[in-house]
Amino acid sequence: MTADSSTSTGTTAPAEPEPEPGPLPPGYRWRWWILGTVLVAEVMDLLDTTIVSIASPAIQRDFGGGTSQIQWISAAYTLTFAVLLITGARLGDLVGRKRMFLIGTAGFTFFSALCAVASGSGMLIGSRAAQGAFAAMMIPQGLGIMREVFPPKEVGGAFAAFGPVMGLSSVIGPILGGFLVTADLLGTGWRMIFLINIPLGIAALVLGSRMFPRNTRTPGATRLDLPGVLLLSAAFLLLVYPLVQGRDLGWPVWTYLSMAASVPLLAVFALYQRRVRAGGGSPLVEPGLFRNRAFTSALGVGIFFFAAMSGLMLTLTLAMQLGQGWTAMHAGATMIPLSLGIAVGAGLSGAVLGPRYGRRVLHAGMAVMTVGVLGLWASYAHWGLQISSWDLIAGLAVTGLGMGLLMAPFFDIALAGVTDQQAGSAAGVLNAVQQLGGSIGVAALGTGFFSWAASSGFVHATGWTLGLTAAGLVVSAALGFGLPRMARPEPAGH
Repeated sequence: MTADSSTSTGTTAPAEPEPEPGPLPPGYRWRWWILGTVLVAEVMDLLDTTIVSIASPAIQRDFGGGTSQIQWISAAYTLTFAVLLITGARLGDLVGRKRMFLIGTAGFTFFSALCAVASGSGMLIGSRAAQGAFAAMMIPQGLGIMREVFPPKEVGGAFAAFGPVMGLSSVIGPILGGFLVTADLLGTGWRMIFLINIPLGIAALVLGSRMFPRNTRTPGATRLDLPGVLLLSAAFLLLVYPLVQGRDLGWPVWTYLSMAASVPLLAVFALYQRRVRAGGGSPLVEPGLFRNRAFTSALGVGIFFFAAMSGLMLTLTLAMQLGQGWTAMHAGATMIPLSLGIAVGAGLSGAVLGPRYGRRVLHAGMAVMTVGVLGLWASYAHWGLQISSWDLIAGLAVTGLGMGLLMAPFFDIALAGVTDQQAGSAAGVLNAVQQLGGSIGVAALGTGFFSWAASSGFVHATGWTLGLTAAGLVVSAALGFGLPRMARPEPAGH
């Protein structure tokens, strides 16, 4: 009997069976433990950055040396992180993300221990640079591993956990740093800020080795572009090294020549990447990205914004401890309104405002942050060295709110103009620019701060630094008009 005749007699054809679910991703049963492990790695990186800024004056008191050493304690980490982040992501594609995550975590933990037992500033700065290098091997693997173990319908929820964790880390970092330095637990002083990485690192190693899926590689990935790595590393070093060291050396001619040479070397790097792609090779960075106006605008926004943010965080803590004579605990507690503002702004922007208003939220965030920075400048101009923590609450809270509004949707909007094939390379470049911007901010604003403090005092130095921060935010806002209006929509099923 045909289907038509069965219908005419009142019977119904059997319903088509539900399609069989596809095979579960490797590591699916451990996916939430894997998410927790990736977040532990992110927390180690974030805490390491925020805690060290608070502890820098205490470290200098122990080791002595010039003011450039304070800058290098922060810049050595962020610079090597920026230089090697794209390389770390590429190595994950080539040799397996699990393997690179474990290597990066082991190295980060080991050099955290070396930082804690450092006998001098040279050993500490060298260990910080090694920490940043291994963090660049560790951090890029997390997002790729999560995409492997979470089915499409759960990926969005897993990534949503990053915002609150990063916001909480930004709140805890300055407070924890100030407490550890002031409490002097077991007589360790500032060394405890590095010792806390050891149990976290061991936990990440144990969980990662047991639960991460076997090493997976990106299809089509070939060999590492070593000449590209060397060209990019050299360009970054030529720019940042003289910025940090120039003041202590009296700004000899070679410092200016070095900074100028970084620009043509970056151009050589771009030309070389095009040549590798034209020859059918696998470049470190997809050259087509730099023909994308929206993406290049995102790079400009990122450089200026993250430079302003990192330089501001360092110079404020220096002004509080070296200028006002506050303890590390007092300075860390004073920064609580900034951290809370970041958490509130990121929550509002990521969950509500960003998806609805897109690029307008970035501009609003930069405008709010600029108002907050100008408020801090007015407070220092009015109160001088007699300023109290209460006088800074409003300016810090507004500044943090603006930071949070911008940071939450920035990467989604910045990546909206790139193709799916370019997305991995673009994300790596943006993360590297974030770290490079931080290095430049610490170097440039830190150098200016110490120069002005030496000639005109800490109040004058703080005022000039805050003014330059506001100017950087204005430039960043202007470049932001080149970004796409909205973030890229989620693929179907996410």
